[in-house]
Amino acid sequence: MAIESDLELMLRVTRGDVESFEVLLNRHRVPLLGYFVRMVRDRALAEDLTQEVFLRVYQARERYQPEARFTTWLYRIATNLALNAIRDRRCEPLTFVVPEGDDGQAAPLDRVADGRPTAEQQMLESDRERTIREAIESLPERQRAAVILHKYQEVDYRQIAQVLKVSESAVKSILFRAYESLRVRLEPLMQGGVV
Repeated sequence: MAIESDLELMLRVTRGDVESFEVLLNRHRVPLLGYFVRMVRDRALAEDLTQEVFLRVYQARERYQPEARFTTWLYRIATNLALNAIRDRRCEPLTFVVPEGDDGQAAPLDRVADGRPTAEQQMLESDRERTIREAIESLPERQRAAVILHKYQEVDYRQIAQVLKVSESAVKSILFRAYESLRVRLEPLMQGGVV
């Protein structure tokens, strides 16, 4: 049995096919959750926002027009919700979240050859991840969204442009500025040989 494209599934959803909606939900839930965890830094809020995206997709099913890829439309909804949540929570203290795997456990660190990192290696990796996460979180909202979409969600420039409602050249400029800021902020890691 061939795997159906997101477009084929969504077109069925527009005609009321609930099973196709469940396939889309199962296909995109984990990547969206990871996106939200990185954007809003709160696992519970990320789960709520993931549900909200799928609720909005379902509510808009009859108006869906396949003008762009389904994932572009999905991440446009997600990015708008994430940016609104960030703005709403500006006054709250920051909390840092370790991304989790599919099983709900903390995502494993990269392992050395024997599969068991030393305590020192674990501390260095944890510090490195925290420093990188803090650097990404310090970026302006649009730059943060672009970096997360590009590096973590592997979304191409064209799709990022559609999600952020800017031109591809603007995306390249946004990413250039973001990566330059990250390079400057993370330079001590690179000089220390940690990266």
